Amino acid sequence: MGGLRIPVIIDCDTGVDDALALLFAVRHPALDLRAVTCVAGNTDVDGVVHNTLVVLEQAGAPDIPVARGAARPLLEAPRSARHVHGEDGMGDLGLPAPARTAVDLDAVTLLRREILASPTPVTLIPTAPLTNIALLLRTHPEVTRNIERIVFMGGAVACGNATPVAEFNVWHDPEAAAMLLTAGVPITMYGLDVFQRVLVPGPDVRRLRASEEPGARLAGELLSHRPATPDEDGDDPAGGIGDAGAVCAVADPAGLTTRLLPVEVSLAPGPTRGQTVVDRRPRPGEAEIHGGGREQALIDVALDVDVQRYVELYLSTVEG
Repeated sequence: MGGLRIPVIIDCDTGVDDALALLFAVRHPALDLRAVTCVAGNTDVDGVVHNTLVVLEQAGAPDIPVARGAARPLLEAPRSARHVHGEDGMGDLGLPAPARTAVDLDAVTLLRREILASPTPVTLIPTAPLTNIALLLRTHPEVTRNIERIVFMGGAVACGNATPVAEFNVWHDPEAAAMLLTAGVPITMYGLDVFQRVLVPGPDVRRLRASEEPGARLAGELLSHRPATPDEDGDDPAGGIGDAGAVCAVADPAGLTTRLLPVEVSLAPGPTRGQTVVDRRPRPGEAEIHGGGREQALIDVALDVDVQRYVELYLSTVEG
């Protein structure tokens, strides 16, 4: 990059791990966080806006524009994940209300403005249901000329979490995810296969929680809300960085192993709705041979991650 910072925009449903992603994006020296847009997902969209402003304030972020977006998916009713993220969507930590406020623009308008105004192409990082991004692409397709890449947290090659085969963000708005795949720009899918693997060890979580610096301490509290595995001494839970891994992949793409593969989203009603169907076969099968072939988007699918590299990157960035 020749010393230039990467312009990024995060579209989120803040959420515990979206908050971890924002903390990282604000503090990584190679990233220029140009805007944050909010969408219903982990909690309702007004709660997402509130949580986003809280995190930016705790992180000591500059005056980054934040906009309210879609309050529900394109077709479905909204379905929150408060059972995971707490009643307030962010761990019920009781953080003080923010002094900063959202801009007087809707998310799609802010996305269009910031993308087209950027002197260098923008990387979009959606860590939420893809409703805002689908609306942007359909309403203002001209933005694609100034998008470098879309790195989204969503989907799964193997197992889902919302259903046995569907990951939450894609399951929440499958039609929006299907629209994203046809954006006509390079796309990286940072799915559950790598999302669930990047765990901060318990002693590091404990150190963060004891920090006197508000942003680092918030990271520790958020990580402790999402315990993944017990530490060696049995009482210090490790915490997953979750969505923050997608932002790590923008700052340090060499830590991620991807493969260009055909992907489509299952839209039919039933048990596979919202599944990201990833075709890893080395050659066409009988369905294609007998005339059943379909055109599928080719995207970079994350299949492996250097866990230690991203853990160290996350910690050094947030504590730095």
